[in-house]
Amino acid sequence: VQLQASGGGLVQAGGSLKLSCTVSGIRFEAYDMAWYRQAPGKERDSVATIFRLGSTRYADSVKGRFIISRDNAQRTISLQMNDLKPEDTAVYYCNIGGRNSPKQPWGQGTLVTVSS
Repeated sequence: VQLQASGGGLVQAGGSLKLSCTVSGIRFEAYDMAWYRQAPGKERDSVATIFRLGSTRYADSVKGRFIISRDNAQRTISLQMNDLKPEDTAVYYCNIGGRNSPKQPWGQGTLVTVSS
């Protein structure tokens, strides 16, 4: 199983970034998928989830600013991040969605740094 996130970088507050995650080794369309993030010194938390049939759920901190999407044919999920804030600075990871769902091995993630 491989979960490869990309698209991070350095951006000023108020800017935008789009993250992508390519998934291999699982039957992608059968899984709820999610983006997670881990800020320095903090636990890894769920940011956005997209369910198998396409519905979505967001953490309160990103509602209205982030949009998660999936492409089952390409086996990818994306995260469009708008109006970025310094508190969005973190390493972003993709993995299976759902608090109690077993996770696949975490990939390296992609670093997002938002400057004020």
